[in-house]
Amino acid sequence: MQAASARGADPTAAEDFAALASNAHEDWTLFAVRFHDKPGAGELRKELLQAHLEWVAAQGDSLRAAGSLRESPEGTPVGGLWVVRAPSKAAVEALIATDPFTTGGLRASWDIFYWSKALPRPVSF
Repeated sequence: MQAASARGADPTAAEDFAALASNAHEDWTLFAVRFHDKPGAGELRKELLQAHLEWVAAQGDSLRAAGSLRESPEGTPVGGLWVVRAPSKAAVEALIATDPFTTGGLRASWDIFYWSKALPRPVSF
């Protein structure tokens, strides 16, 4: 299959995609959150893990995906990644503030990004 060239692209389709990607039609926005754990905090992570997993399970529709990040499959997690559905960046900050990994002192820092899905099809894992 050949990809459509930028010159030959349908302007209406591009506008439709821009509207979809902006979430302008919704009262919520998608955010990607990248967490950085404190160095050498593997034991603290283990201590807090059960409370964190219970908290994650209780977040319902707002926490769309969540998991740890590692440098190798068998490595100790060095942080995490979330996809959050929320009305504002402030709401994401408020959510982060209640996570046992945050209240327990595991997180060194985090970055919150506005996220737009590139493809219109539903995401499932």
